[in-house]
Amino acid sequence: MNAARPRSLAVSVHDVSPLTRNMVEVMLRDLAEVGVGVTSLLVVPDHHHRADIDQDPGFLAWLREKEAAGHEMVLHGFYHRREEAAGGGLVQKIVTEHYTAGEGEFYDLDYEEARGRMEEGREKLTGAGLDVVGFIAPAWLLGEEAEWAAANLGFAYTTRLGGVLDLRSGSYTASQSLVYSVRSAWRRSVSLWWNAWLASRLRKNPLARLGLHPPDWCHDKIRAQALSLAREAAVDRKVIRYRDWVEG
Repeated sequence: MNAARPRSLAVSVHDVSPLTRNMVEVMLRDLAEVGVGVTSLLVVPDHHHRADIDQDPGFLAWLREKEAAGHEMVLHGFYHRREEAAGGGLVQKIVTEHYTAGEGEFYDLDYEEARGRMEEGREKLTGAGLDVVGFIAPAWLLGEEAEWAAANLGFAYTTRLGGVLDLRSGSYTASQSLVYSVRSAWRRSVSLWWNAWLASRLRKNPLARLGLHPPDWCHDKIRAQALSLAREAAVDRKVIRYRDWVEG
């Protein structure tokens, strides 16, 4: 890593699709108001089998507008849903069904299946005139074979909950992402406490990360804290996209 690299803030907006476009628009507006003018937008090509981006030219045009404004497009799985037929034992079921509510699509895909979905998903985006260099698995759950597939397909980077991995060099930047769990009241309460503590603990980290999901904006306290943390970090950090970090 370049020692002269400025302290940075990377904000990612997950689960961007025709199903979430309206909320994401609100999120981006709010983030811009607190000094976060660019983000990494994690796009799902066919969200839960219900939102094929190829069938929504208006959505693709919107993505091109966002890219022109400086936001980065990132391939974020394909369906964002782990298929029941994928199988697996108790640990896999706990991780993919309870921890992620069934969203761990790339947690245990074999190499060929993972590669096929990545290729098709990237083609949907690049075919629409978008530039894509990163792949981030739903819930950051990227299995070993899927990671090999991403590297062999030439993706520049992926991220995990705990850091950013340059798939070309193997360089890893440790940086825990702030992220919220909003599926229940107790999860929201714990998330508010945890992220306040974590942000303070990681204040000196070269790279600060904030991962946001559209449902976060349905909860006033979560939304307020996320924007407060983003505003505070943007004061003395350079706001970047993930691609800027690995290309820097």
